[in-house]
Amino acid sequence: MDMTTCLKSLLLAIQQYRDGRTAYNAAQLQKQVEEVSGLKCEKLLSSGHVLPHECVSGLVELAGNPNTSPTLTSSIISLLVQLACDDNSREILNSSYNLTSTLASVIHCHSATPGEPLVLQCLQVLQKLTYNTRIFQSANYIHELIAFLMTNIQSHNDDIIMPCLGLMANLCRDNHSVQSHIKSLDNVKPFYRTLINFLAHNSLTVVVFTLSILASLTLNEKVGEKLFDAKNIHQTFQLVFNIIVNGDGTLTRKYSVDLLVDLLKNPKIADNLTRYQHFSACVSQVLGLLQSKDPDSAAKVLELLLAMCSVSGLCSLLCEVVFKPAGPKLRAAGRRQGAGLEGGRKAESGLALVQWLSSPVEGAESCSLQALQLLSELLEEALGAESVSECVLSFIEMLLPVLLGLLKGLDPAQGDAHLRKQCHRITHVTSLLLILCAEDSTRSLVSRQVSAQLCLSQVESLLSCCHSNSPLTCLPPGSDSDLSQVCAEALLRTLELMSKLRQQVKDMETSFYRMLQDQRIVTPLSLALTSHHRERVQTGLALLFEATPLPDFPSLVLGESIAANNAYRQREAELSVKRVAVQEVPLSRMNTSVLDSSSGSSRSVHSLVEKIQNGLELQEQAKDSHVSEIIDIYEQKLSAFASKESRLQDLLEAKALALSQADRLIAQYRFQRAQAEAEACKLGCLLKEAERRREDLQGELSSQVLEVERSKADMEELLQHNARLQQDSEEHQALKGAYNALLNRFNESERLLKELQAAHISLTKQNDSLRKNHEALQLQHEKMASALEEREEEIRSLQTDLQQKNSDIAGLRGELRDEVRKVEEKDQERRDLEETVDVLRKELNKTEQARKDASIKASSLELQKSQLEVKLKQKEDELNKHSAMISMIHSLSSGKMKSDVNLSL
Repeated sequence: MDMTTCLKSLLLAIQQYRDGRTAYNAAQLQKQVEEVSGLKCEKLLSSGHVLPHECVSGLVELAGNPNTSPTLTSSIISLLVQLACDDNSREILNSSYNLTSTLASVIHCHSATPGEPLVLQCLQVLQKLTYNTRIFQSANYIHELIAFLMTNIQSHNDDIIMPCLGLMANLCRDNHSVQSHIKSLDNVKPFYRTLINFLAHNSLTVVVFTLSILASLTLNEKVGEKLFDAKNIHQTFQLVFNIIVNGDGTLTRKYSVDLLVDLLKNPKIADNLTRYQHFSACVSQVLGLLQSKDPDSAAKVLELLLAMCSVSGLCSLLCEVVFKPAGPKLRAAGRRQGAGLEGGRKAESGLALVQWLSSPVEGAESCSLQALQLLSELLEEALGAESVSECVLSFIEMLLPVLLGLLKGLDPAQGDAHLRKQCHRITHVTSLLLILCAEDSTRSLVSRQVSAQLCLSQVESLLSCCHSNSPLTCLPPGSDSDLSQVCAEALLRTLELMSKLRQQVKDMETSFYRMLQDQRIVTPLSLALTSHHRERVQTGLALLFEATPLPDFPSLVLGESIAANNAYRQREAELSVKRVAVQEVPLSRMNTSVLDSSSGSSRSVHSLVEKIQNGLELQEQAKDSHVSEIIDIYEQKLSAFASKESRLQDLLEAKALALSQADRLIAQYRFQRAQAEAEACKLGCLLKEAERRREDLQGELSSQVLEVERSKADMEELLQHNARLQQDSEEHQALKGAYNALLNRFNESERLLKELQAAHISLTKQNDSLRKNHEALQLQHEKMASALEEREEEIRSLQTDLQQKNSDIAGLRGELRDEVRKVEEKDQERRDLEETVDVLRKELNKTEQARKDASIKASSLELQKSQLEVKLKQKEDELNKHSAMISMIHSLSSGKMKSDVNLSL
């Protein structure tokens, strides 16, 4: 069954369950949910279709209904988690469907039984949804959720403490409204004490969650100053680095990295990290995590390294760790161009970074971009030093083929999303190459490997992506994520690289100026000049300065494009004064219920804003904990109005674009008509000039006839002269034959000379190869000789050990002989005792017959007999002990003799 049919059946089951909450309808809905769970649901939410939207809306509504059975709710939540397979889907579930509030309501309904599986499932799903996501504390059931988390964190239930700590860490991180709400609660001090006690917990994950919560809540307070002061911070660094390297898993590593990134935002803690004595060793171990194939772990490690690069004192230390150990191997890697990044080079941290550069665009593109940003930061720091070390140059020499390989393969046919990712990668790669071009030593390395054809093909591909075939089409300026902006930025970066290398690379200057005169360059150049990014404007101005003196540069079209972009921006700014303030906050997707409730007129909104402002002025002295809630709600409403205005502005923009295009076409038509009239006037003047020249030529023709008659007489004289020249020609042919023969001999000699030179060159190469082989064999011989000496020394040590063992065996054999002799003596004594016993037995028989006559004598004899039997048993026990010792000695001697034999072998 395909996805569409399953979704239709699921939607029907949801409607039936809404109409009648019977056991049969619940079972049917459970069955449909399980069937959809068994299918692949990747990017189902981001497809934009109505059917998945209706199904998810119904499922979220049923999950939040207290009357829904826990089993069905658990199945629905499992399906929703399966749908949230990527960041975009999680954002849609969190913002458009308000899943966070729904799960919080489920937890609130079952708060009396926190150990229930449904509650644990909701906590785990919320931890996944709220990671790196800002949640407004004014949302439904968020206050109840925070109270539930604080209560259960202070409980003694270990099963629920960890998910509660993780969710609390997500809610507190970079969320001032939630932080202020928690600090305003009455039980915050016992909560702090519980968290501090958790720092001694056995689980590293619990410790990381606790440190993250404490850092978010107390970093700028007295409690935080005591926890993270100069005495304790080094232990905290060591603990966090150990957790990152030897953590319980990817989840613990993520939160550890986030914790260290948050701590680095504090200037005092960042300064303490620069003085941390084990920093280089810890960073080396962290860089070792890049050798794994897990993109999530690599992304978090690269995020941490980028955060460290933002601290001035740490960037130079990172350069030492990344570049210096890799230096000795990079020259050999540069000579083995086909060897790739395998083998022994994997152990180097710098090479692990390069491995992530060539990761595929789909799947691990964030790791590739992060690695490019990190290398840009590190190389900029390394090249900014007084002198560039050989290790850095060797690393750059190895890095350049990988970077140039990333510039190839731009394919617009794979879709806009793939093209946007490729353009982002090209932008970062060219930015890194521009950093390398800042120094003369590295610019020479770049110029040796970059070709003009590569840059030219790259510019052509980008022009075809960001502009249509019509040179007069001018796209309006869009957002930073717009495909035209992304392609334009990549194109300008490539042109800037061509400008840097035009003097060092062959044909680069010609290609650069030819591209600047292409009319398609108008669109990206106008977007750059009217951009609000300073770097793009500076790049556009630099290219404009180069292109202005060129004869075919379309300056008129560029001016019209810039004017249209500026007019668009001016109209956009005039629509709403408050839109700029709203746009400074990143707009998230609004909940559908919030959008419906924000459909009032702009006049009522302005009046409400004035009332809120007046109320805030009156309550300025009192600390109202709900001020942030009110601000968030009205920010959402203002953003809703801004979205409506943006849609109207898009329509105005389309009309303005059509008008500007029509004006440009009219101007072009008028220009072409004036040009045609000027050409017609010019052709009339040329016709008059041709008539005048015809009359002059007629007079010249009559004079030429007279000259022809004179030339006939001259012809006869020339024929006579020709006969004489014929004789000279025959003589010349004879001389020419002799010259050809000499020339053939010369060519033959030259060919033989070239063959001899080629043979000499080949022999020279063979001689060089033989000399290198001889040196390699001599080095190998020396290594073998040293190894042979070591083996001989080992043999001598083994011989001395063997002699020692032989002497020990001889001593043991002597002891064995003594023991055998003693055993024989004991045997003799035993035999004597046996004979004595026999005699006594005979005497006993005799005394038994005369017992009646001599009872006193018999009793004494019986006493003697018992004493002798006791002695006999003692002797037998001693004999058994001696026999056991003899067998043990025999076994020991046989084992040692075997080992000695093995050693001798």
